Amino acid sequence: MYYEPGKTDHGLPYNPLKGCVVPRPIGWITSMNKAGLVNLAPFSFFNLLSYDPPYVCFSAGGNVKDHDPKDTVVNIEETGEFVYNLATWAQRDVMTKTSQIVERGVDEMAAAGIEPLPSKLVKPPRVGGSPVQFECLYHQTVVLAGNRPSSFHRVVFGRVIAVHIDDDVIINGKVDVLKMRPISRLGYKDYTSIESIFQMEMASPEEALTPRRVAAE
Repeated sequence: MYYEPGKTDHGLPYNPLKGCVVPRPIGWITSMNKAGLVNLAPFSFFNLLSYDPPYVCFSAGGNVKDHDPKDTVVNIEETGEFVYNLATWAQRDVMTKTSQIVERGVDEMAAAGIEPLPSKLVKPPRVGGSPVQFECLYHQTVVLAGNRPSSFHRVVFGRVIAVHIDDDVIINGKVDVLKMRPISRLGYKDYTSIESIFQMEMASPEEALTPRRVAAE
């Protein structure tokens, strides 16, 4: 099939776009407004961008009702701080619950029954039970114009200034991904969890330039 987003119809009952870039890490973001009210929301357009110094970003659509920026974006731009929390299989239900609360002024962390943990360098709390948290300082926002008001997105960039990792998931000096069992977003209403991994050695420049015949299965 072939289609041009915003110009031609894909002809399918559901938009296939989100199912074509998978899996996508979930940025479970904690923020606070100036009055100290906590906001917690998951974003499936999220990733780590660099490491020296480390930066992360997430992309947020508008509020469901009025299409204005979501509380998470407003809070971060006003206070300059947020926390990324790793979403895991064990917390999949409460993570989903925080995504379903759309009323403004609601403390999603309290509503979902999540224990807040104090951060070291920023004010927003960390998610109790999450094995990894990044404390972040706001860097900038880039607005991605949409074809209609509901499809505008704001990409928020943050610099990581502190990292928390549960000692129980560090095995032989490495973070054990299988023990954490992170969950990721697929297309539609689908998610996945990391249950297996494999390793690959980097090819040398000489090997990379040598054609290799692949046997047909």
